[in-house]
Amino acid sequence: MVKDLFDNEAEENKKRNAPLAERMRSRDFSEFFGQEELIGKESALRKAIEDDALGSLIFWGPPGSGKTTLAWVIARETKAQFEYFSAVATGIKDVKVAIEKARERLKFHNKKTILFIDEIHRFNKAQQDVLLPYVEDGTVVLIGATTENPSFEIISPLLSRSAVYVLYSLAPNDLEKIFSRALENKERGLGKLDLEITDGAMEKLIAFSDGDARIGLNALEFAARIVSGDGGNKITVGDLDKILKKHVLRYDKKGEEHYNLISAYIKSMRDSDPNGALYWLARMIESGEDPKFIVRRMIVFASEDIGNADPQAIQVAVSVARAVEFVGLPEAQINLAHGTTYLATAPKSNASYKALLEAKEDAGKGSYGVPMHLRNAVTGLMKKLGYGKGYKYAHDESDKAKNQTHFPEEIGERKYYS
Repeated sequence: MVKDLFDNEAEENKKRNAPLAERMRSRDFSEFFGQEELIGKESALRKAIEDDALGSLIFWGPPGSGKTTLAWVIARETKAQFEYFSAVATGIKDVKVAIEKARERLKFHNKKTILFIDEIHRFNKAQQDVLLPYVEDGTVVLIGATTENPSFEIISPLLSRSAVYVLYSLAPNDLEKIFSRALENKERGLGKLDLEITDGAMEKLIAFSDGDARIGLNALEFAARIVSGDGGNKITVGDLDKILKKHVLRYDKKGEEHYNLISAYIKSMRDSDPNGALYWLARMIESGEDPKFIVRRMIVFASEDIGNADPQAIQVAVSVARAVEFVGLPEAQINLAHGTTYLATAPKSNASYKALLEAKEDAGKGSYGVPMHLRNAVTGLMKKLGYGKGYKYAHDESDKAKNQTHFPEEIGERKYYS
């Protein structure tokens, strides 16, 4: 009994001393803000949770969007046993132990087990393979949470047996509700400090959060402790300016956002929108993207999307690449902007690229021999065998050998480029 008493006390202390973001985790749907399309009262997922009829699923979304919190809400709402694991801190051996217990629970008590794995993308393919048979036979209901694109990070067999639900960055009005509740809640939040926050400070806090409730709650807690410690009762813009550092934009150089931003950048240039292209360029620069990655895409773009409509474009792109190597950041961002606006406003043609794709399609049909008149007779034997026979030297022909074929007989004449 003494041990239980100490254990309970330690658990209560842990809860009291936990960060505000952890203390304010939603306990049920009434406290959960955001993701209305996903878990609104009439949504299929909400009904499945309330009816304890969940199948395996994957939550995919950016940090602070509510993936883990939604899992804890499910834990309270469902009648199933809930087992939580973090792929960062848990090995597959621990998961196997939980699976074995789930098997016994299902066999002897007819009770399902929900196996929640946070950051499931941290499990490698072999570790994910271990989960597959138990998901397949219903021993466990798997809920995985990931910030990475499941198409790339989750093995296909596991993905095909799970419903994927996308969570989005929280909207400003959702963040405002979350922060206001934290300020008012006296049991788990900051309510005992009896603080207010000005409209301007709330707007600044929301902007700083960048759709991530955890970032905002951590910042709010810090600001509240500083203000209350100085004897104040109102959080102002000035207070936040003193304590908040510049927010690091959400970005992963190898992840989903990396590809999303470069895609937006390329498509803005393709649509001849220099302003949009500059915005996405700035986002990548501010997020710490490697400038060499950006200029590599610029060089490809110059040939793929501009081509001979402006032959100078590829020279500009290559020059920017050289400037980036020679100058380096931060000054090289000026070179990147120069190249971006040039490429965005240049005339566009993908004729060369389209022609190449059509030629590749024909090239893949077979290794047909080069016509004899196009072969070079570098030895006497080759000349006797007919190499080069009938070849018309273009400079000696008035029509520049227009009637001479340059394709294998099996392919016939083709027109790829216009």
